[in-house]
Amino acid sequence: MKVLIVGGGGREHAIAWKLKQSPLVTEIVCAPGNGGIAEIARCIPVQAEDLDGIVALAEKELPDLAVIGPETPLALGITDRLEALGVKVFGPNKKCAQLEASKSFTKRFLERHGIPTARYREYTDKDSLMADIGIFGFPMVLKADGLAAGKGVIIAKDRAEAEAGIKQIMGVREFGAAGDRVVVEELLRGTEASVLCFVDESSIIPMESAQDYKRIFDRDEGPNTGGMGNYSPSLLFSDELDLKVAEEILLPTFEGFKKDGLDFRGVLFVGLMLTKDGPKVIEFNNRFGDPETQAVLPRLKTDLAEIMLAVADGRLADTEIDWDYDLRTVCVVMASGGYPGSYEKGKIISGLGSLPEDALVFHAGTRASEIGDLLTDGGRVLGVVGRGGSHEEAVAKAYEGVGRISFEGACYRNDIGAIYDSGE
Repeated sequence: MKVLIVGGGGREHAIAWKLKQSPLVTEIVCAPGNGGIAEIARCIPVQAEDLDGIVALAEKELPDLAVIGPETPLALGITDRLEALGVKVFGPNKKCAQLEASKSFTKRFLERHGIPTARYREYTDKDSLMADIGIFGFPMVLKADGLAAGKGVIIAKDRAEAEAGIKQIMGVREFGAAGDRVVVEELLRGTEASVLCFVDESSIIPMESAQDYKRIFDRDEGPNTGGMGNYSPSLLFSDELDLKVAEEILLPTFEGFKKDGLDFRGVLFVGLMLTKDGPKVIEFNNRFGDPETQAVLPRLKTDLAEIMLAVADGRLADTEIDWDYDLRTVCVVMASGGYPGSYEKGKIISGLGSLPEDALVFHAGTRASEIGDLLTDGGRVLGVVGRGGSHEEAVAKAYEGVGRISFEGACYRNDIGAIYDSGE
């Protein structure tokens, strides 16, 4: 079958890499793709947010399955439009996509269905928000309600930082319309973890656990990013915790979907804070996480194409999903200097041909030059994945791979795989 992948980051490269292994898949088309995806798929220069362009491409290519990678086209309703053409889609519709597109929508959902999460309050007026600074104490968590590429969260340590954060979101409107509404939450203390789940109308099936590192600098310092690294499985998860997450979070979430008429089909990313009072939901995403995907999919043994078709057809409950439980993976993100702020593009990347045997590299922000050089083309450039029989071995392989790759201004964290109490 022909598969259309929408997106062009590290997540989409990992998805394409895994689908390429399926005997069911005869061709992969990716829009827009990147320098790495172009080695295994036919890339078409249509941006993921260009819904008219994606629909026109689907009408021309007639894919048997469309896989939507990023959150923005989902929020804009690409699934609804492609399904109207008769294309099977792996990715939730616009109604369900509000779970990521609106933090207030998610908080109300969690509250309505008794799912553990932080206390919160919503604001649409800057002056009212200013008057309530410190409502849950400090640090104060400020979240732009809409999509902000993973960067719309500010954790203010004191009143001055809170005032500056409010001005940043609702004053100068750094995140645009995403900041029309602000969600203020109490600070949850503990360690972050995440669970990706395959979901359709019949079932919710968690994948292997993973742990993400959002901050730009070592020891979880500096501003938030889209994610600087990840490993799987999480060292923090146990059989007892898995059961607790399933019973207190996943099951009531799935039942909540039914009660609210949310026909969710795709991947639900559950961002968790492991607190002393148990796991609590920080956020939902409507798609594979990035870079969680790069760490999790190499451990998947079942044919990904079969799973995606089962989800699209609503028969996930009849699908057995198997994992390599002996394999450990660690993904280290190599980013452009200056990220998550301003950064330069067009830097030549070298060393990709000298990776150790147990390392993979997934391209996030890359492109090929006219003369064949591979160039940087984004904030997060590469995800280097180490694989091993132990966590320590996977960490070593990932950083061995990182050490063999170079481009001007390259930056990365040196502590991916370590455990921190982030306090977020």
